[in-house]
Amino acid sequence: MLKQQNKTQAALRSLIYPLCREADDLYARGQYAQAEQLYLRALVLTELLCGRDHRFLAVICNNLAVLYKYTGRFDEAAQLYQRSLVITESALGAEHPDVATIYHNLGGLEHARGRFSAGEPHARRSVAIRERALGSDHVDTAADLAALAALLDGQQKYGEAEPLYLRALEIFERAYGPEHAEIAVSLNNPAALRQAQGRLSEAEELYRRALAIKEKQLGAEHPGVAFTLNNLAVLLMKQQRDQEAAQLFERALASFAQTFGPEHPRVIICRRHLARISARRPALTLPQPAA
Repeated sequence: MLKQQNKTQAALRSLIYPLCREADDLYARGQYAQAEQLYLRALVLTELLCGRDHRFLAVICNNLAVLYKYTGRFDEAAQLYQRSLVITESALGAEHPDVATIYHNLGGLEHARGRFSAGEPHARRSVAIRERALGSDHVDTAADLAALAALLDGQQKYGEAEPLYLRALEIFERAYGPEHAEIAVSLNNPAALRQAQGRLSEAEELYRRALAIKEKQLGAEHPGVAFTLNNLAVLLMKQQRDQEAAQLFERALASFAQTFGPEHPRVIICRRHLARISARRPALTLPQPAA
């Protein structure tokens, strides 16, 4: 038994952990296809060398599911999250913070699908576990609060959502400072809420702050920047500020197309927005010939 455990640990250290670290790095840089291949290799190796219920297999399943959610492969993400949840609850118990992480991610998946009420129980479960395990002011609790707020926001429960957004933002700013990448994510959510309420100047201020942070921390070409570009462009388009909006949509479209391919829903939506802007531009008046 001990000999087998030693072989398992050696395989993890020499083969699987390095693969996952490289995959994590590729994902962080927006190189999703390459990251997927390494996660899949790590998953197969873990099953073969460590067993189908090994604790680290749950980590790989979760990380690959995050990638699939981000790239629109929702059904595959759901299967991997559920597999990760079963392994993690069996290994660590139902009240462990790692279990909260998976419920958080399940809620986020439902948000990405637009199934906000279906995601709310997952998000509430993650908040409850995390507050008991880590306390109400922990940054992981703040992330869960923001995720719950986004699902409430999607159901137009604005009075419940906004205080949770602001509480999460306060915790992040206290922990990380005002220029951390997590702050940009946290700013986007209350910006969207205020946009939905018609508080457009407040929303624009938050989107622009989020964009500045993301460009500084991630670089102007990172696909994470494109999401904020798109959100700000939609806001500007609603205000009839078409020239500004078109410039941002074009930047977002180029990034989405390069990252996800020409048929991804984000690419299609950007194209539709640009077509709408183009259609409502006044036709050029041709000069009349001299009499």
